[in-house]
Order: sequence, then structure tokens, then C-alpha cells
Amino acid sequence: MKGTIITNPFDNSAVQQHKVKRMTEEFRRLNAYITVVSNDRFLTYVDQGEIVSSVDADFALYFDKDKYVARMLEARGIRTFNTARATEICDDKMLTHIALANCGINMPTTLSGALCYVKDGEIDGDYLRFVADRLSFPLVVKECHGSYGEQVYLVKDLNQLQSTVNAIKSKPYLFQKFIGESAGRDMRVIVIGGKVACGMLRQSAVDFRSNVQHGGQATAVRVPDDIAGLCEKAARIIGLDYCGVDVLLGGVPAICEVNSNAMFAAMERTTGVNVARLYAEHIVDCVKHGR
Repeated sequence: MKGTIITNPFDNSAVQQHKVKRMTEEFRRLNAYITVVSNDRFLTYVDQGEIVSSVDADFALYFDKDKYVARMLEARGIRTFNTARATEICDDKMLTHIALANCGINMPTTLSGALCYVKDGEIDGDYLRFVADRLSFPLVVKECHGSYGEQVYLVKDLNQLQSTVNAIKSKPYLFQKFIGESAGRDMRVIVIGGKVACGMLRQSAVDFRSNVQHGGQATAVRVPDDIAGLCEKAARIIGLDYCGVDVLLGGVPAICEVNSNAMFAAMERTTGVNVARLYAEHIVDCVKHGR
């Protein structure tokens, strides 16, 4: 069996390199031959009206968010993990909430931001006051595209809301109710093949975000049945082979984000669970059985 790991050419972070290394190791233990290719090598493109590809593999492990390449690979019959559709939904935080809406999944109240297409367009005061009245301060503003807890802003008053929106108004963004009981605290849950593999509690004493990259501390936990069911349902709805689900705690658990390319170095280190092996086994099984 042959596989290709496709990486983003601009992400040379240690956690990304670790992820590639671990997956390559586990695939080799399963006798799957792996090549690692950067996504700036024009692996597939449209030529004279036809999609062509230089990728010679039974599957592609897609460690990128480029929806065009993933869709073209699939058009050439290459099974991608995760699928292009699932990656697209998770890459856009607003699309994630829309996909999970009306499915009995608790989420914070979320408003999609009005995208500004006009240079020097002014933000209407009534627009911002509606957001403030609906969500109250403090509230969260997120760019719809972002990783590692970046592009997420805690806004405490109307002036800060206006300056934040002015700075990002030309990008897709959203407004979200701030769940104070879960400030600096959440649960990251890994789901593989539709089943919870492991989870960890993340807590930060220095930031409203709990991400390890922002100083959060991780502790292994047994994922409670209600949260496990919530995460597995979200993965199933979006169609994810692998994901990391961030669950806000305090009262009724609420899904905050679903990450199709969740890093797992901290998860393996904290829980002792071999996430890479579980994911590699799932991929090999899917390819063998044509799933």
C-alpha cells in the first residue's frame, strides 16, 4: 500500500513536523510506503480541460487546508483523509457551526459577521450595538480561518468591538457568546473512525484561551459519556475520519470548534495514547475495504 502525506509549504512548526514524523513511523509499521510532499509542487491541476495529477498513491493524508488541491485529488480517485468537504467545513468556523446546527448539538450563540467588500467601508454603529445587545460583554470575535487559538479576540466593550471589527472586516469572521464558566478551560477530544480515542483537560491561568500554545496546561481525563457522544455525533455529521473537538465546560457542555487537522503531540504526551497508530490503522483499514 502506498500513501502520500501532503503538507503545507509555509507551516514548518515543530508540532507539524512531529505529526508528519509520527504518522510516517506508524504507517511503516503497518507496511505502508509513505512519501511526504509539499503542497507547493503543483501535485494536481487543470490541463486542457482535464484534471491531471502526479500523485501515485492509494491514499493521501492531507495535512493542509487547500480545498482546491484536495478536491482535484479526489476527482482523480485518490482517497483523502480527511475528505475535501470535511476539511472545508472545519477550516471555516462559521461553516462548522452551520453544519452542526439543527442536530441537537449545544453550541454558544454565534452570529456571522458582515463581510466588507468596499475599501474604507465604515462599520455601522447599530450593527455593533445589536451584537452587544444580543451577546453582552465580554464577547468573543473570531476570524473564521485560524489555527492554534490565533485570530480569536476577547472584546470587553463597544469601543474595543469597533476597533476589532475594523481590523478584520475584510475577512470572514463571527461573533460568539463568551462562556465565562469555561474561561481558560476546555476539553480537547480526539475522535478517530467515529469513536473517541482520548481526551485531555486544558487549563490556562494566563489567557481566556486554553490552547497549550498559549500557556495552557494539559491533564489526561476520561471523556464522560455525554461529551463523548457529542463529539462522535459532530464527527459523524461533518464526515470526519479524524478530528479534535474542543468542548466548553460549565453547565451543559458545548462544542466550540472542530479541528480536522488537530495536532496530537500534547495529546500523546499527556494521555499516553498512541494517536498516530490509531489513525494510521483506521486509514489502512479504510483503504483495504474501499471505504
